[in-house]
Amino acid sequence: MKSKIFYTFLAVLMVAALLLSACGTTDEEQTTEEPVVEVSETDAPVVEEPVTEEPAAEEPATEEPATDGPCLIIGALYGGPINDAGYNQAMHDSVMAIQENIDCVEIIEAENVPEEAGATSTMENMIQQGAGMIFATAFNHQYPALTLSQQYPDVIFEHAGGWEMSGNFANFFGEPPDTWYVMGVAAGLMTETNKLGFVAAFPLGWTNTFINAYTLGAQSVNPDVETIVAFTFGWGDSAQEADATNSLINQGVDVITMHVDSPATVLSTAESRGAYSIGFQSLAAQEFAPEYWISGIGFTLGDTLTWLASNVIDDSWEPIFLRCGIADGCMAMGPFGPNVPQDVQDQVLEALAAIESGDTVVFTGPVVDQDGNIVVAEGEVLTPDLMSSVDWFVQGVTGSPQ
Repeated sequence: MKSKIFYTFLAVLMVAALLLSACGTTDEEQTTEEPVVEVSETDAPVVEEPVTEEPAAEEPATEEPATDGPCLIIGALYGGPINDAGYNQAMHDSVMAIQENIDCVEIIEAENVPEEAGATSTMENMIQQGAGMIFATAFNHQYPALTLSQQYPDVIFEHAGGWEMSGNFANFFGEPPDTWYVMGVAAGLMTETNKLGFVAAFPLGWTNTFINAYTLGAQSVNPDVETIVAFTFGWGDSAQEADATNSLINQGVDVITMHVDSPATVLSTAESRGAYSIGFQSLAAQEFAPEYWISGIGFTLGDTLTWLASNVIDDSWEPIFLRCGIADGCMAMGPFGPNVPQDVQDQVLEALAAIESGDTVVFTGPVVDQDGNIVVAEGEVLTPDLMSSVDWFVQGVTGSPQ
């Protein structure tokens, strides 16, 4: 019995051993790990990163932007230097204002062109360069420009201060007679000798008109005033201008003015002699008479010339006889000098206001000339188209108008 139990127990033990051996393999023993291989830095292979170059971007072909060129090429010629503090500088400044106001305009300039033959060749050269508009600013540029206007009907010509007109030729200018009247008021109030001096280039119609207006203005506040005229017969002869100024002062003149291209010589000569002066043409003239300057008038035509050029650009230009004054912005009065009393300033400004309002019309008849002849009848007015051909001086002027 005991032996049977023993063998039975032994069989159980053997079965248990077999079961234990079959279940002894775990999941961890079934996991096979890669062996760790240590490699020194010297043995490590050099791995070069592939160079990845950006594909060259093809730059688009850079072409110059297409332009249509200037909207208008303008030629401008002047009889003298454009830095003369006088007429030529005033015209140059006015022309250059066009380019400031209209970006697409191109300007070709020529200074010191006093002769007619030179004016013709200069304008032709400008036209060959594409000029579609010409500003001829000197007095003797008028007929060369008029002749060329007939040869070049597609070019617009504007002349300063003339009188001729045609289909593509016109004239522009300020209204100096009105301003000369106002400056005459200033001179008539400032003179102590009752003798005014007027240095002029030539006895031309417009020059005679200026002298007459100046004298009438002076007589309006000082009936005893006399204006003595001295002609230099040159627009820019500084030696003659100095001689004429000294001659007038030697005759007792104590207020000097002028109608020449540059007022510099007349003003500086008068200043050195202690004589008062009134400027004309450019407001830059005052620098030549810091002490004895009374006032002056300058051309400020920039906006007007811009308007004319814009009319050419938009094809609305028409030939008109254009005259404009202080109220229109075409002319301006300079400041008063340091020795001009306040009451004189007030009367001058009152005279200016009367001109601008139309209460004063300079050449309203009756107007009497040196010889006592009525040249403007009572109730009539001397019109701008007649002012260009005036060949007489009013009473109170000493000198020959022809």
